[in-house]
Amino acid sequence: MFTKLEKEILFQSAHKAIQSAVKNEPVPVAESSSDLLNSLTGAYVTIYKFGELRGCVGSVEPKKPLLQTIIDSAYDAAINDPRFNPIKIEELEDLSIEISIISNLKQMKDISEIEVGIHGLMIQQGEKIGLLLPQMASDYNWDRETFLNQTARKAGLPYNVWKKEDVKIYIFTAEIINES
Repeated sequence: MFTKLEKEILFQSAHKAIQSAVKNEPVPVAESSSDLLNSLTGAYVTIYKFGELRGCVGSVEPKKPLLQTIIDSAYDAAINDPRFNPIKIEELEDLSIEISIISNLKQMKDISEIEVGIHGLMIQQGEKIGLLLPQMASDYNWDRETFLNQTARKAGLPYNVWKKEDVKIYIFTAEIINES
């Protein structure tokens, strides 16, 4: 879907955003003539340090052009993911990035619709929302119920909350682009 040049732009922009965040500089502004990079699309940026998760932030709502979403997400993943301490300058050369381009959300009627490893999940109860990307279930060899419970946990909700009627469950797919 993406050309080699578009992928290079995405990764260079994400790395520049991480550097700006770490150096306490403003968020960079996206500049691209690519229709695809300027399309309104949800996306997540996952930062790894030596293969271990170091930050992950994004948006499922297509509010900004894709390239700016990647820049904003990389910046926030570097310093604002509440699960991790902010990345330090001395860590920059040890980082790698994964980009997930998110499809539109589809509200589920039955959990049997979830294809583990294909679908990501978003669970919402009131103001609490948890989202996990499709690769999380594959990476940890989760079954459907474990994936649901881990997504609920990410939202700060109890296990098995997804069985309640007031809980909304959404599925989505993601095009995953690795840095290699």
